[in-house]
Amino acid sequence: MAGIYVHIPFCKQACHYCNFHFSTSLGQKNALLSALYEEIAARKDYLGDAVIHTVYLGGGTPSILTESDLTTLFNALYKHFNIADDAEITLEANPDDLTEEKVAYLAKSPVNRLSIGIQSFIERDLQYMQRAHNAEEARRSVELAKKAGITNITIDLIYGTPGMDNADWKYNLQTAFDLDVPHLSAYCLTVEPNTALAHQVEKGKAPDVDEVQAQEQFDILRQLASEAGFDHYEISNFAKPGFKSKHNSGYWKSIPYIGLGPAAHSFNGTDRQWNVANNSRYIKALAHGEPYFEIEQLTPADRLNEYLMTGLRTSMGVNLDHVQKQFGNELMDHVLNEATAHLADGTLRLDNTTL
Repeated sequence: MAGIYVHIPFCKQACHYCNFHFSTSLGQKNALLSALYEEIAARKDYLGDAVIHTVYLGGGTPSILTESDLTTLFNALYKHFNIADDAEITLEANPDDLTEEKVAYLAKSPVNRLSIGIQSFIERDLQYMQRAHNAEEARRSVELAKKAGITNITIDLIYGTPGMDNADWKYNLQTAFDLDVPHLSAYCLTVEPNTALAHQVEKGKAPDVDEVQAQEQFDILRQLASEAGFDHYEISNFAKPGFKSKHNSGYWKSIPYIGLGPAAHSFNGTDRQWNVANNSRYIKALAHGEPYFEIEQLTPADRLNEYLMTGLRTSMGVNLDHVQKQFGNELMDHVLNEATAHLADGTLRLDNTTL
C-alpha cells in the first residue's frame, strides 16, 4: 500500500498568507508538465511493486490545468504506477475554476474526491485573504460538483482571521453543514515567515492573529462539527462516517508515498526525499539529467519522532505495541518515561496500549 502526491506549482494569484511553492505565471507550464512526465517515468520504481491506493494532486492550484493537461497527467501516472481500481484520487480546486464544464470533465475523469479551497463564505474574509473567488462562487462550486455526481467533497476553511468574530465563524460552519459536504478541513490562520501577510504584520499594516479568539473559534469548530455528525479525527480534519481522507491518513500512519513535481516530498520508510522548490531549476535538471532532489536517511530516532508527532495529531494516537515492534523496548521505555508528566497533568491519556 502506498500513495502518490503530485505538486502543481501554479496559481492565478497569490494569497497573502500562503507559503507553499507556486508561481502566478503560466509561462513555464508546458515545460514544467513535460519535466513532470519525465520524473514520473524516471521514478516509477521508487515504491517498488507497491499498489497505489491514493493519488493526491495538490499545489498550487491543480484545477488551473486544462482538461487536456489533466488527461495526459493521469495517463502518465496510470502507465508507470500500479494504481488500484478503487484508489482514492483527490484533486485540489479553487471555486473560480469549477465551471459546469470543468466539473463535468472531473466527474468522468479518474478524480473521485474533490478538495475545494473555499476558506470563507464571507466576502470580507476572501478580500482580506486575497482569494481569487467570491462568496457566491464558493457556494456554487460545491453545488456544481454535487450536481455533476461528485459526492466525496472536502472543503477548506480558515478561522482566526482578523475581523472574523465568533458569529461569522458559526455562519461559515453552518453554511458548510447546509451544503452537506462530508469532510471539512479547518485551519487557524498562521502568519508564516516571508509571506505578504508577515510583512504587513511586521510593518503594522495588518493585525496579528488574536490567539484567544482563535482558541474560542477552534472550540466552536469542535462542538458544532460534532453536533453535525463529524468525527474529529485529526487536529484540523473532520469527517462524516466513511469519508476520512485516505491519502492524508497515510501520512499520519507512515505509509510510503512518492512526491512528484517541484517542492514535493517523498518517503519510502527509511529515507525522506524532497525536490527542488524552483520551477526553472526543476525543468532544467530533468531536461539535462541533473540532480533535482536531496535525500535524508532517517535514523530509528527520526522515524520514532515522526510517528509520535503525526500519531498524536490524530484520534488514532500512538500505539505502544507498534513502537515496541518497530523500535524496540529501549525506545518504548523512553516514550513512556517522557509521557509520564503529560499523563499526570492530563494532556495525554493512556487507553490500554494507545497514547
